[in-house]
Amino acid sequence: MSSSDLAVRVEGLGKAYTIRHNQSDHVTMAELALERIRHPFHRSEREQFWALREVGFEVRAGEVLGVIGRNGAGKSTLLKLLTRITVPTEGQIDLWGRVGSLLEVGTGFHPELTGRENIYLNGSILGMTRKEIARQFDAIVAFAGVDRFLDTPVKRYSSGMYVRLAFAVAAHLETEILLVDEVLAVGDQEFQKKCLAKMHDVATTGRTVVFVSHQMQSVTELCDRCLMLTSGRLAFEGATHEAVHRYLAAGADTAASVRPDQPAESVHVRHVQPRKASFSPAEPKQFRVELHAGAELIPGTWVSFHVVDDVGSVVGQCDSRLSQVTFDAPGRYEIDLDLRTPWLKEGRYTVDSFVCHSGVLDLWEGACGFEVVPESPYAAAAPPDAVAAVAVLTDFTVTVTRGPAAP
Repeated sequence: MSSSDLAVRVEGLGKAYTIRHNQSDHVTMAELALERIRHPFHRSEREQFWALREVGFEVRAGEVLGVIGRNGAGKSTLLKLLTRITVPTEGQIDLWGRVGSLLEVGTGFHPELTGRENIYLNGSILGMTRKEIARQFDAIVAFAGVDRFLDTPVKRYSSGMYVRLAFAVAAHLETEILLVDEVLAVGDQEFQKKCLAKMHDVATTGRTVVFVSHQMQSVTELCDRCLMLTSGRLAFEGATHEAVHRYLAAGADTAASVRPDQPAESVHVRHVQPRKASFSPAEPKQFRVELHAGAELIPGTWVSFHVVDDVGSVVGQCDSRLSQVTFDAPGRYEIDLDLRTPWLKEGRYTVDSFVCHSGVLDLWEGACGFEVVPESPYAAAAPPDAVAAVAVLTDFTVTVTRGPAAP
């Protein structure tokens, strides 16, 4: 492939960080000086951590490339290297064209400035000229849907309004390459569809999109090809369907029913366990969930669960608020989740857990897995579209038992 056909080329890319251990915390210079006098030979231990190592790939001009992987796999590090936010420790990156990026919600926004002022500010930071911003201004405002609040300081915007405006600015950049990190989860379902449609439009105009997401359905719908990162290394490169299948299969094989330790003050799902390993298509699917609510709990926090099929589509969605269940005090909660619908055809499924309050506070992908096995007479009578390809609100019950206070 000639360079004229390429938008991105990455060769032998690696990024290493130095992690220090056994380092004392000092508030003032006097405390630091006193510590040096008391322990003149003390040295903090250092460890070299490779966030990314020996990664190489190419992206054709006009291609939509997905990047998937578990938390800590190196996805965000890769995008920061592509946008020159940080420099690589080793390897080379070649880019053909101007790069626009949306890596974090509202990056470059000033909370005291209005939406109108931030469009010009953020557009300038992302490389647009004032003339380009003025030409795209009306389209940006219409896409974001914040015209009523255009002259309101963005510090008064909700997180959803914030991400809509930030994405609108980045998506309307007249750049050849658009890099998008996991930001669509903040918006509602209607806005997510608009974003996916916009990125399709961007790609059809010959621009290149690199899309990082934990939402496998979005990756499947949007991306021509996919990279899968594991522990900072490129584990797979190829067709999106195959990448998603490997990603979900790896999660099902390695996900433990008890989660690794999380900070004691955090709010997180600690344990998810199906009542049994396999269910028949029509019987209720029952799960026991343990929620740890530490000191960081915000009253009104709720939990949500997604049932995901073997190609990454969310086929069932349960929100505890629909059962009038929220969490208002720290403690340990046992949650019984009973899914009566939808009817699930045979196959492998996983459950993703979310803890939410004005955004996602905790996400555990592949918290548990289960099988749906064929059973007469359902196997013979099963319609081919027994499960919709989009998320549906299931018929479910959430029952909560309050345990002793969280440690």
